[in-house]
Amino acid sequence: MPARIRKGDLVEVVRGRTSDEKKLAERNARRTEQGLEPLKPGDKGKQGRVIRVLPAEGKVLVEGINLKTRHVRQGQTQGSSGGIETIEAPISLAKVALVDPDTKQRVRVGFREDTVERDGRMKTVRVRVTRGGAARGIEQGKEI
Repeated sequence: MPARIRKGDLVEVVRGRTSDEKKLAERNARRTEQGLEPLKPGDKGKQGRVIRVLPAEGKVLVEGINLKTRHVRQGQTQGSSGGIETIEAPISLAKVALVDPDTKQRVRVGFREDTVERDGRMKTVRVRVTRGGAARGIEQGKEI
């Protein structure tokens, strides 16, 4: 799984609480009838660039996704000022899917082995390619 997603890739959150306002409004209307407090919107369906991959933990940091507030104390040095910061927290690799940068749609990824000449030698290199998705207009075998 970690081999599929790299730093700088465009990913989409596929699991978790929805960010769709229409679905959330319907659900919250039912909750208020039952006397429960409304749910907050989540990150499902949002896209962002990968900042960092943490393969040992099976997690990834995505720009603008899974934002948490952090209270920071003012330091004694000149550069650090205190206050409330909003930072990205890691999200599980199982909850994100790779996105094709051209079509902005989720894609499944496979690998193709190519032989490339480097430094005067022929080497075998694994290349990430899209799998399936012809019904959604995604070209199969395209490099990502």
